[in-house]
Amino acid sequence: MKPKLLIVDDDEEIRTQMKWALSQDYEVVLAEDRSVAINAFKEHQPQVVLLDLGLPPHPGSPEEGLNALAELVALNHLAKIIIISGQGEKNNALQAIGAGAYDFLAKPVDAQELRVILKRTFHVAGLEREYRALKERVSNESFEGILGCSPQMQTVFNSIRKVATTDAPVLILGESGTGKEMAALAIHRRGARKDGPFVAINCSAIPETLLESELFGHEKGAFTGAHVQRKGRIESASGGTLFLDEIGEIPLPLQVKLLRFLQEQRIERVGGRQEIEVDARVIAATNADLKKGMADGSFREDLYYRLAVVVLNLPPLRQRNGDVLLLAHEFLGRFGAQNSKAGLTFDQEASKALARHNWPGNVRELENRVKRAVIMADGKRLSAEDLELVDSGSSLPATTLKEAREAVERDLILATLRKNAGKISSAAAELGISRPTLYELMEKLSIARPDREAKAAETP
Repeated sequence: MKPKLLIVDDDEEIRTQMKWALSQDYEVVLAEDRSVAINAFKEHQPQVVLLDLGLPPHPGSPEEGLNALAELVALNHLAKIIIISGQGEKNNALQAIGAGAYDFLAKPVDAQELRVILKRTFHVAGLEREYRALKERVSNESFEGILGCSPQMQTVFNSIRKVATTDAPVLILGESGTGKEMAALAIHRRGARKDGPFVAINCSAIPETLLESELFGHEKGAFTGAHVQRKGRIESASGGTLFLDEIGEIPLPLQVKLLRFLQEQRIERVGGRQEIEVDARVIAATNADLKKGMADGSFREDLYYRLAVVVLNLPPLRQRNGDVLLLAHEFLGRFGAQNSKAGLTFDQEASKALARHNWPGNVRELENRVKRAVIMADGKRLSAEDLELVDSGSSLPATTLKEAREAVERDLILATLRKNAGKISSAAAELGISRPTLYELMEKLSIARPDREAKAAETP
């Protein structure tokens, strides 16, 4: 079926000419005034509308056209409405863009220019429809609030399902901003301890002098200022899950006490002599290289193997093929609703910049950029400038010809893999290379294979 296009213009000759010019590619629906346009819009639900601002009963004024625009946007804020205006009415067209219109054309309309703009607009509308369908599918299969449809994240979800059914300690590894606490919470919610407490502590955020008391608690009078007995985080997690974030920051003396707890499920409060039994599952996380820490003596080897019964690796956002735009649209909808700015979209350059950026701060960086853009943006369409991603080919600009070439190759391969839904054969054919050559390039450029059975969970 041809995509539907609604043309709203009070000039019958113009409507007829446009229909004749466009009917080969589109199912054209015509309307001469606001009421007919609204009824046609409700009946046919077109993806794209061409709207003349000069409509009866006041064709010399943009008032009726702007009212029609407001009604159309209210009916479906996702529809792409292209304004047609006279040469001297640019201010009215810009006002319409601010009210939710997608684009504008100046009269007289060039047929070739119109075809190009319509082709691009229907393409964008189709992409957005695919993202909404994908988002709905992912939402229906919601995995404890974690969004991701890439093969890498599906592997992570499968690993969480497996480890959640046990009480084995889990060590979550991943760069900052990849969602380690959300993964830990998902394990807790999927396990037998879901009705118990989930107690999280960031070991790097608490001064070393206070960390022991924070973890193990203290007795009254144990030190200056200890006026009352206080339970620690470990004891508070009894019956549930203890999440130790940034475990690599725990000093060596405390590592010994933590190891004893893991071995015996018993603790002593600071200043106390009584052993207290604690039944808590332990999940730890870090973005540090603990094996390097073992080698230089800053992290105990025996503690590592107590914590790392199961290791869960969270991929950085740059390796999650196809997830960037999915997450960006999720954040856009969420923050748009929070700030009373429904119907926001990304323009074409913003979508390209999102896909191009290297995301050193991972999901947290993406979330913050979209949130800031929503707050600061004036119109309905967020630009690359709003996201502060102008000329953002990579977070680390190439300094040599080799680095520049590799950056271009990496961007092209990732874009082609996304376009072909991760299918190596199809992507290789489109790139004009063999499958083995594509595999070699992906290995060289550190691009994760979509079809690889990557082990996100492993037993050391």
